[in-house]
Amino acid sequence: MTFGGGLLLLFVLLFISLAHGQANVSVHAVLEALFARADKLEHHIVWEMRLPRAVMAMLAGSALAVAGVLLQTITRNPLASAGTFGINAGAYFIVVLAAVFLPALKSEMPLLLAFVGGACAAGMAYVLAGGKRSTPVRMALAGMIVTLVLSSFTSAMQLLFENETNGLFLWGSGSLIQDNWKGVQHGWVWIIAGLVIAVLMTRALDMLELSEETAQALGQRVDRMRIVALLVAVLLAAATVSVVGPIGFVGLIAPHLIRLMGFHRHRLLIPGSALWGANVLLLADIVSQMFRSTIGELPAGVVTAILGAPWLIWLALRSSREEAAAVGGSSSMSIGMLHNRLPYPVLLFLAVSVLALCSIGSLLWGSTRIPFTEWMAVLTGQGENVLLQLRMPRVAVAILAGAALAVAGATIQGAVRNPLADPSIIGVTSGAGVGALLWITVIPSASAAFIPLASMAGAVLSAVVVYALAWRKGLHPTILILIGIAVTAVNSAIIHFLVIQSGMSAAPALAWLAGSTYAREWGEVNMLLAFLVILLPAAWLLGKKVDLLAFGDQTSMGLGLKLQRTRIYAAGIGVMLAAAAVSAVGTIGFIGLLAPHAARMAVGHNHRRLVLLSAVLGAIMLVIADVIGRVALAPKQIPAGLIVALIGTPYLLMLMFRSRMRRF
Repeated sequence: MTFGGGLLLLFVLLFISLAHGQANVSVHAVLEALFARADKLEHHIVWEMRLPRAVMAMLAGSALAVAGVLLQTITRNPLASAGTFGINAGAYFIVVLAAVFLPALKSEMPLLLAFVGGACAAGMAYVLAGGKRSTPVRMALAGMIVTLVLSSFTSAMQLLFENETNGLFLWGSGSLIQDNWKGVQHGWVWIIAGLVIAVLMTRALDMLELSEETAQALGQRVDRMRIVALLVAVLLAAATVSVVGPIGFVGLIAPHLIRLMGFHRHRLLIPGSALWGANVLLLADIVSQMFRSTIGELPAGVVTAILGAPWLIWLALRSSREEAAAVGGSSSMSIGMLHNRLPYPVLLFLAVSVLALCSIGSLLWGSTRIPFTEWMAVLTGQGENVLLQLRMPRVAVAILAGAALAVAGATIQGAVRNPLADPSIIGVTSGAGVGALLWITVIPSASAAFIPLASMAGAVLSAVVVYALAWRKGLHPTILILIGIAVTAVNSAIIHFLVIQSGMSAAPALAWLAGSTYAREWGEVNMLLAFLVILLPAAWLLGKKVDLLAFGDQTSMGLGLKLQRTRIYAAGIGVMLAAAAVSAVGTIGFIGLLAPHAARMAVGHNHRRLVLLSAVLGAIMLVIADVIGRVALAPKQIPAGLIVALIGTPYLLMLMFRSRMRRF
């Protein structure tokens, strides 16, 4: 049934794929084209457009599925795949980078570029997660962070170099559109080679699923085999990405489908996954073409994300007991502390002083430098409107949005008891992006003044979906994060689709998505101020209860804490603050991750102290990023979201490296 039924389904889907498309080609014409090709338009459509597209879908589906099997085996992680491991994002980023700075190399060696990008991204995710000793959820989070970092860079490249990257956005959404056999000719050799190597490794892969000591006792060179399997997985993913772009979730769906059918040995698991991976992607491609007459053709990557996200949620709910056992024994909030710590009042005073200096500098510096004398004149009511109406609200928005994002990160991390969680991880940021883009693209004539409301509605709706799905599991932190990752994937796919459909009107949408304080006014200041005045004291008051969450579920309940209520209050505060910030400045990530980390290293796990210091540090980060974005390439403006990602990435690497070292 698994192989016979799979082959039969593959033939059926292949025939449907050949008969279905924009041009009307009858079933008889398809059969005639396959078995008695003539010089007819219909036959050319079948052989030069639809057949290469279907063959590429089957090759790509097989490659991604087998890459998923290999990654899941070597990491012992059921959630590993080319998408969740960051490989697709790494390959996409390096190809876009080459399109801007090395276009000749990009045309000649896209596979090599994709391989290098994918390998680097996989290495980053593996190291960030803690290597062999990581847990499935930590690995998924590390892959998500790597994906977010690289996606931020990719979006910024597309925004700053719009002409050079023209046409790559559709490819970046995972598109199987083929106009000839060139893509198949480019990829099939590498994909078949990777699949053959994977089949030859089946016995060694079976041994990797034993304990490491047992595998070594049986003569297996575990580390060498892991590296070889990882390189084969990256090769398969890179060969696919270099032709059809990043397509996620196939590497999750197909292997688990085969395992559910009872096949766990790699001798059957690998060919079965390849077969059903081809079926999944071919089906996704057929579905993507069904909506051409109504909303336009969907990229295959969007369809696989919509199909795969429920699959990831199901996996998360299914594996909740094992994961709870894995992470429930100890708090995962420890990231280390500074050896020489200043008293908290001194530390807070210094941080506020730095913020004040940065804010003054931000008022004076920019594409137009404002003299200090004019600044003083404004304070006495005699200055120009440039400072009062343009520069001051912009700086104020940066301070308030940075503070809101940082406090949101601190409270969400406390609620889910994981230092890697932030609003971007649980779908809030991407939900805000969907809301804003729906407003921009579906109602292009509507006033831009309502974009913040639309983005806030999207953020809140995403958070409601995540929490509703996690409710039956008691809002367990692991389940909450995994469902958030799935919802984020769906939101990202929708954002890609909306940007593609909007065509030339996507520029403002991309600018908003990159995250910027450009042209912000006093209205945004007032809105952010209102949220912070209400929610910041609430986050502070909740501090003692959040501190108890760090001891683990059993201990917290033993101390009389109402777990679900505390978690939903803390996370609700975080979601509302993040939604307000994103609605004002767009999708700026990482501040909710970086500022609480820095604060935690200085003050430990005291949530009340953490909230206040995080707010100040978050404000400093966004103010500095805003200034750099204004002056670095003046008069051109770099989105603050990109500057934050550039500043935050090495900082994040350092934090995670310290965290990893303490595990050994």
